[in-house]
Amino acid sequence: MKLWKKGFMAVAMFGAVATLAACGGDSSSDNDSSADGDIKLTVTTWNYDTTPEFEKLFRAFEDANPGITVEPVDIASDDYDTKLTTMLSSGDTTDILTMKNLLSYSNYALRDQLVDLTDHISSIDTDPAQASYEMYDVDGKTYAQPYRTDFWVLYYNKKMFDDAGLDYPTNITWDEYEELAKKLSNPDDQVYGAYQHTWRSTTQAIAAAQNDANLVDPSYDYLESYYDRALRMQDSQSQMDFGTAKSTKVTYQSQFENSKAAMMYMGTWYMGALMTNIDDGKTDVEWGIAEIPQNEKGDVTTFGSPTAYAINKNSKNQEAAQKFLDFCSGEEGAKVLAEVGVVPSYKTDAIDELYFSREGMPADEVSKKAFNPEKVAIEFPVDENGPAIDKVLQEEHDLIMVGDETPKEGIANMEKRVKSEIE
Repeated sequence: MKLWKKGFMAVAMFGAVATLAACGGDSSSDNDSSADGDIKLTVTTWNYDTTPEFEKLFRAFEDANPGITVEPVDIASDDYDTKLTTMLSSGDTTDILTMKNLLSYSNYALRDQLVDLTDHISSIDTDPAQASYEMYDVDGKTYAQPYRTDFWVLYYNKKMFDDAGLDYPTNITWDEYEELAKKLSNPDDQVYGAYQHTWRSTTQAIAAAQNDANLVDPSYDYLESYYDRALRMQDSQSQMDFGTAKSTKVTYQSQFENSKAAMMYMGTWYMGALMTNIDDGKTDVEWGIAEIPQNEKGDVTTFGSPTAYAINKNSKNQEAAQKFLDFCSGEEGAKVLAEVGVVPSYKTDAIDELYFSREGMPADEVSKKAFNPEKVAIEFPVDENGPAIDKVLQEEHDLIMVGDETPKEGIANMEKRVKSEIE
């Protein structure tokens, strides 16, 4: 898969605050032994039970490193960054911190909360993941090692398309997507042609990517058509109402796996969880993937982000933690990830072949084409005002989607508020 060398544009940062009790630690201590001689590494995770790569990586690392055990410190996905921010500010000693996105990584690095890995990384083979490593550069330093690199595609329910007598989507436009959603909806049974999750990225990030725009630049006119379409689809009941999804905390997994939505654009990270749930008999959804819809047919532009592990500067097990990072971000970890259908950052022809050989992975030409978009853009560029801008964009997104503001009013407020943050 060559797309990451073609598409990524920038890194990101984000900061937030929340509440979570956490224990203190001594950043000067480096004690890799517990009382019984074994080492226990703790790793922050989110939705551990429904994110299969965590357990797979942890157990594989333990098998390769007798005497070291790995335990998750699990946090709800929606609260992850805010709670991790509070943990770190409280001196928490959790050894390894999963960098869920680039929006948060730079913030932790700039606060001097992560171990500087620059010298170590220069001594290991990073060529197969070089494009992802470049995204973690902060003022010439690197504080994390990427293990997974995701981008967004269109998931679709084959049976729902078959029952409606419709062809599976391939390189469709947004207009075609909207029309298909209408034909596939049965709102009386709470079945919709499409599901758009509540994250602002489902509107703003894809709009910025497909219009070669920058969300830090307070010129957001290009967002209007994307918001207009989302609101039209809500009004026509071809996708679930945002207010309902937000207030009832609907999960995108439940919508797709329970055949409540025929189409859903989401990151490639979901494939591993989806195939695991199918294997475990939790869902029998018949699914495929295609390119995310475009403004016009032709070259495909999408967006995405890598995921990485970093070492907490307060960890007392930094030597063992470094072993864990090297395992997960290297060839051994890539094999584990590929086998569960997760896109590894470390890519070689052999890893790609292993990835597509996973039982249950769609291997048709449309699916393979979806894995080679012409351009993949990062959601949010590095900026010292990133946390404040992100907050503004999320607040205005919610107001537009629940109808408290028109898209034009919300966009004007975004521009005004973001300008005030950067002046």
